Amino acid sequence: MSIRAKKHLGQHFLNDDNIAQKIANTLTFKGYTKVLEIGPGMGVLTKFLLEKDIETYVIEIDPESVEYLKANFLKLEPRIIQEDVLKYDFKNTFNNEPFAITGNFPYNISTQIVFKALEFRHQIPEFTGMFQKEVAERICHKEGSKAYGILSVLVQAFYHAEYLFTVPPQVFSPPPKVESGVLRLVRKTDFSLPCCEKLFFKVVKTGFQQRRKTLRNSLKNLNLSDNLREDVIFGQRPEQLSVEEFIRLTSMIEKDLMV
Repeated sequence: MSIRAKKHLGQHFLNDDNIAQKIANTLTFKGYTKVLEIGPGMGVLTKFLLEKDIETYVIEIDPESVEYLKANFLKLEPRIIQEDVLKYDFKNTFNNEPFAITGNFPYNISTQIVFKALEFRHQIPEFTGMFQKEVAERICHKEGSKAYGILSVLVQAFYHAEYLFTVPPQVFSPPPKVESGVLRLVRKTDFSLPCCEKLFFKVVKTGFQQRRKTLRNSLKNLNLSDNLREDVIFGQRPEQLSVEEFIRLTSMIEKDLMV
């Protein structure tokens, strides 16, 4: 029995065991004893995770894939979660315990999966997996690059991001029209920010919404004082600022708004 990939779910089933094993090996197993695979499909990655000394869970929205997994991975059945990962509360499965995330992520929701992981960053010390190549690169890029943006800054504020390897289209069924990229995110030892985190997210998102403008223009709706807006940092465009500079900028804005 095999399953036909469903276009509306963004399914592209990996059919190369060597690539699947390489993805399973991206996990370091440091700081957690449980891993959640998102979008396991027919379990090509799952079978290698089950060989590891770790408790593997999978979350899958496709009922056909869930039936396939139940039939072919009998020991996994109690740890198969049939839910939409974007709507699922991870605490239902993991309470407040740490866990890692991995998977061959559906490209149409991969960015949303990252934002979801950021919400649960206190529980997720590690996140690895496969994305559309340009998304994986965007997450890992540093300032000064055209690909550097909201995703880069927000992820790298809390995680060390590493692009690991590129995967060609022909190892999937059906083959996607783009290359894929595998990355690893390892949470920083100190992942609390020395500024208001909610304001940090707002500053980063607002700044990049008009990325060609200087921060003086793109952040003008925050009602900042004229004195603050004269600071040299406001003369720069958002892609010129490092993560550390965004944190410093947020601290400056936070103080200004309190006056």
